[in-house]
Amino acid sequence: MDREKIVKMVVVLAAIVVIVGSLSRLFSSNSMSLSEYAHINGGSPTQEPTAPPEDADAVSTPTPEPPDSSPSPSPEPENIPDPEGDADEEEDIPVSSLTGAVLNGASQADQRFTLEEGFYYEPVSDNLRRYMTGVSYPAEDAGAESPEPPEITFDELRYVHILHIDYDGNPTEGELVCNAAIAADLTEIFRELYRNEYRLEKVLLIDEYDGDDTASMEDNNTSCFNYRTVDDTDRLSKHAYGLAIDINPLYNPYVTYTEEGAEQVSPASALPYARRDLSFPHKIDEDDLCYELFTRHGFTWGGDWNGVKDYQHFQKTLEPAAP
Repeated sequence: MDREKIVKMVVVLAAIVVIVGSLSRLFSSNSMSLSEYAHINGGSPTQEPTAPPEDADAVSTPTPEPPDSSPSPSPEPENIPDPEGDADEEEDIPVSSLTGAVLNGASQADQRFTLEEGFYYEPVSDNLRRYMTGVSYPAEDAGAESPEPPEITFDELRYVHILHIDYDGNPTEGELVCNAAIAADLTEIFRELYRNEYRLEKVLLIDEYDGDDTASMEDNNTSCFNYRTVDDTDRLSKHAYGLAIDINPLYNPYVTYTEEGAEQVSPASALPYARRDLSFPHKIDEDDLCYELFTRHGFTWGGDWNGVKDYQHFQKTLEPAAP
């Protein structure tokens, strides 16, 4: 091989080396090392990246960030709520196991009146209406030729949520359905009873007892609305209008007398508590806080009636509408 050919070959090889070096520097300036990628994404330098960063082509000289300052976001698991993300939206929505509270949920929150936390009233939701219909609220009689509608509509009723102190001394949730006209009264009265640690064993919807007033009384349940008649009559009770409430009924029974003067006590298990001259816990009389609060709000007490005595019962009469 002559000298001239050797010189030309050396020149060509040198040119190739220069070009390859330039290309290598160009590519390295627009790429990210494996260790740099792992550092920025919080991984180990020995892990293979599953995908390049979205702006990889735009990175010129990446400067590693502190490990916790800007980690690449991981996809959120589906159907797992953010424990903090909706806090502002949910702070006014009580978490409850009560039937009415669950059925109403937050559906009536825009029409809810809250006296203070735990004490509020609102319209009866469609879900709660379906639950009550055929139990405490009459279902339409499909077999009747011209069925008469109930004398009160759901729009005239309100769901009331309260807190109370149970017989063990524990704060407990309670709920009622009542006439809209007394919803504010009941909310205020039960708030005062709660503040004074007045004991109420249970405050549940009468529907929990299949609308059976006797079963509710036997269980000492405080209740309000129930579309029913007065015992042994065809006359609608004030409970049918949501204008009456029975408080601790086992200890404050309904007492009537036959024509012969025989005493009848309802519920029957409350017979020992028909003796109002005796002193015992949970007895309502004119010195009782419950009596004081209800009468202050314009209710009358069944214990003041002549002929019959309904010691558990408070009711309110609405003023007739002006012509």
